[in-house]
Amino acid sequence: THRFCLAALMVCAALLVSGCQSNGAPAPVANIGERGKTHIVQKGDTLYSIAWRYGLDHGRLAQINRIRKPYTIYAGQRLKLAGVPARLSSKSKASSDKPAAKKSAAPKTVYTAKPVSKPKPAFTASRLAWAWPVNGRVISKFSLSGSVNKGIDIEAKAGTQVKAAEAGSVVYAGGNLRGYGKLVIIKHDDAFLSAYGNNESLLVKEGETVTKGQAIAQVGANDAKVEMLHFEIRRQGRPEDPVRHLPKR
Repeated sequence: THRFCLAALMVCAALLVSGCQSNGAPAPVANIGERGKTHIVQKGDTLYSIAWRYGLDHGRLAQINRIRKPYTIYAGQRLKLAGVPARLSSKSKASSDKPAAKKSAAPKTVYTAKPVSKPKPAFTASRLAWAWPVNGRVISKFSLSGSVNKGIDIEAKAGTQVKAAEAGSVVYAGGNLRGYGKLVIIKHDDAFLSAYGNNESLLVKEGETVTKGQAIAQVGANDAKVEMLHFEIRRQGRPEDPVRHLPKR
């Protein structure tokens, strides 16, 4: 009887320990941040500024999160940065419903052609008539390798008026994007956005329609106290060299 009671006590103790371990397991942590899969909307964010921050197309970001125009978002809202579209097109859905074709037996000997390196896609100029936002020397060129610069830096004195490079609507005006200082983003059409950073002051607000050449900000300085304008052009979320779009001078 004594041995039976001792064995029963040992079994109960083991069950109690295992129960405590399962309840104490750490909860999964959401992958959030610059390299994460989601973004928590902060005060001052817009869908366009979030897409700009992560190098995404604003239309794609809206589609993933089922956000309709005018793309209203709220502080504290969690946005997915990657994923499948909200709805499949009828064409893709129909193709997915088709039964898979039977695989034919592979031949014993397979001859493969030598891989041919694909040429880089040719640059396609936009239909927009871009203009320089300020007059000045380009002191830092566009580069996506090495010392990355997703736009160009144009030398200009602090207080110089920054002008819209093309007509459009202001989709962001604020200072929430790290590394850009006071920033203005203008949407020109469904594909192109332009951005004007390191400003001393902003002269426009979100939602305003601007004309080409209209003053939208005043030049400021970067963290190194260099007086200049940082200017970017993006096509469907991807940065392109502004010099290739701007008129030669």
